[in-house]
Amino acid sequence: MDEVVLSAGDTAWVLASSALVLLMTPGLAFFYGGMVRAKSALNMMMMSIITIGVVSILWVIYGFKIAFGYEADSPWYGSFSTSGLGDAVNELANNGGVYPIPLLAFAVFQLMFAIITPALISGAIADRTKFFSWAIFVAIWVTVVYFPVAHWVFGFGNADGDTVTGAGYLASQGVQDFAGGTAVHINAGAAGLALAIVLGKRIGWQKSPMRPHSLPLVLLGASLLWFGWFGFNAGSALAANGIAALAFINTQVATAGAVIGWILTEKFRDGHPTTLGAASGAVAGLVAITPACAFVEPWAAAVIGLIAGIACALAVGLKYKLGYDDSLDVVGVHLVGGIVGSLAIGFFGTSKILGLDGLFYGGGVELLGKQALGVGLVMGYSFVMTLIIGFLIEKTIGFRVKAESELVGVDQSEHAESAYELGGVFKGGR
Repeated sequence: MDEVVLSAGDTAWVLASSALVLLMTPGLAFFYGGMVRAKSALNMMMMSIITIGVVSILWVIYGFKIAFGYEADSPWYGSFSTSGLGDAVNELANNGGVYPIPLLAFAVFQLMFAIITPALISGAIADRTKFFSWAIFVAIWVTVVYFPVAHWVFGFGNADGDTVTGAGYLASQGVQDFAGGTAVHINAGAAGLALAIVLGKRIGWQKSPMRPHSLPLVLLGASLLWFGWFGFNAGSALAANGIAALAFINTQVATAGAVIGWILTEKFRDGHPTTLGAASGAVAGLVAITPACAFVEPWAAAVIGLIAGIACALAVGLKYKLGYDDSLDVVGVHLVGGIVGSLAIGFFGTSKILGLDGLFYGGGVELLGKQALGVGLVMGYSFVMTLIIGFLIEKTIGFRVKAESELVGVDQSEHAESAYELGGVFKGGR
């Protein structure tokens, strides 16, 4: 076997992709921040930003080892030892095989996924959450939910010659998830539903108007997410190659298809397409193509996006029928979009590119069954564990702000700030 040598091009692409994925979290902050009322905008944005601080520290202490260690040779977790990344400067990445990129480049790329996943959850509990309780939740949740689930899905084990040890359960079962449909979006969507149940409905929900206070911020955030998502999906090839190019174009056309699907749904249902709908449709398409982007042809990616746009546009209305207050539609977009994209591989997947053939390529139901296993296991585990974590925080230090703080606005009660200081702008000579 030829020795793998460092590729400068692949390393540069993975590092650039890592920066693109990090940009997605501030993009999410703008997206969510524009969707809430003005009195909650800063708190909403801070809930995304604090995940960068909390998760980054935990990742280098032990998170990377839980997700991608192999010493325990367990399908459920990698290792509980410290990460040892300081000793890895000259090591190549090894995840089911040796890659011509530094281990540190792989570690920092995966860190950005770990950061944005809990940030996605925050949209389900907007307008009513204690900031420091949220930060504590993030620390606990990534430790007991995200890091292990990342091992199940993304951990392909340590390759030593022809021997591979320590692969994650879903990876070893052949579940296909190229960039995080299960580990990121279904995981976050199920957790968002659980927290929405734990914290309960906002005061005045379905009675008072709770419209987005800044649609330009929503569009800015969606645009940054779209831009950063090319690193999310194409970067997951871990190389500057044809698979990365396929993931790139599939990401683009699926997102475009979802925008069209969402606004067409609005047009036929409500009589008019909306700006919020276009932005939400873009995110739905990005979510749905994430697991499938390297396993399907571009025409199929466009169809998956169209289906996701329609399905998510219809799904966001479920909260009114079922009575859970998912403030910013985390369930309708990320959980439903992740399910659509993950199961779509079972229909549109083709071995002409990677993996197995789906139903439409003569592969039968085997691949669809594997995908359903991944969806069900991650969704169930995340939902139950988040219920437990959220309930414990609520019953100890409290998770939801007091009623008077919610009415005044969590920006003032939690941060003593407001997003817009309009009074006295021209006073004091400044």
